[in-house]
Order: sequence, then structure tokens, then C-alpha cells
Amino acid sequence: MSIDVTFPTPPFGLTGSAFTLTPVSGSEGLFTLVGDGSRLFLLDAAVHLPSYAPVLTAAQVELLGLSAPEDAMLLVVANPGADGTTVNLLAPVVVNARTSVGAQVILEDQDFPLRAELARR
Repeated sequence: MSIDVTFPTPPFGLTGSAFTLTPVSGSEGLFTLVGDGSRLFLLDAAVHLPSYAPVLTAAQVELLGLSAPEDAMLLVVANPGADGTTVNLLAPVVVNARTSVGAQVILEDQDFPLRAELARR
């Protein structure tokens, strides 16, 4: 089931504010984020990176209108390549599951890599 997501500020490298988040059939926790002729692959961190637990700032929580941690869908940008797939752990995409407002946030004062190798399962 696809979700229409509104971004007050578009994800890095994209334009527009209206996007559609769609699960990729046959790939648990893999999504496409499509909007304005652009596409990103996103992974559900709860499925693929269960120990990944970034902390959002108060301003980021307010921007997304989050009232409880379970309202946040935590996604990471996946970059498939010839040598494997990397994920951006420094700038996750967070979607408020109640309101469908999303943002790509830059984590402050946290030591996460911009390109982490995704371990095969």
C-alpha cells in the first residue's frame, strides 16, 4: 500500500514537496520514494538495521509533529552499487505515520556514517 508523503523541505537532491512511498513487492522493508520525476530507494531501519537508534533534536520532532516514538517511521537511503549496497545513517528519512509528513534530517552530534555497508542477510 502506497503512502502519499508531504515534505516541508524535499530530501537532499530532490525537488518538490509531494512524494509517494511505495513498498517494493517481494522485498521486505524496501521502499521507493517517488516524486517530481525523481526516485530514491529507502530501507525500513526496523527491518534491516534493528540496532540503529538515532536521536532526533527537539526541532526535528516538532517539524515532523511527532508525539510518540512509535509514530516515527525511520528509513535510510539505500545506494545500490556494483560492490554492494551502502546506506546513509547520518541523514535518515523520518515519516510521521499519523500525518504522513516526512523529512530527511541530519543527525547532530552522533557518530553515524554517510555510507555504511549494508550486511547481507
